[in-house]
Amino acid sequence: MQKIIPNRMVIFARDVQNITGRSERASRLLLQRIRQALDKKAGQFISIAEFCRYTGLSEEEVRSYLNR
Repeated sequence: MQKIIPNRMVIFARDVQNITGRSERASRLLLQRIRQALDKKAGQFISIAEFCRYTGLSEEEVRSYLNR
């Protein structure tokens, strides 16, 4: 029996790095700025939708990139 892996809801620094071509440090800082803008605490997740709203990227394109 195969496991069904659901689509992810959150984005990580490695994902930001791959999508934008930024360094790991710059990717972590971007996620930190998004957390601050959304009034989230350190350690709280950033959803793909929140990332896309902040960066202006298309959610469909980001999701299709992450599903590769």
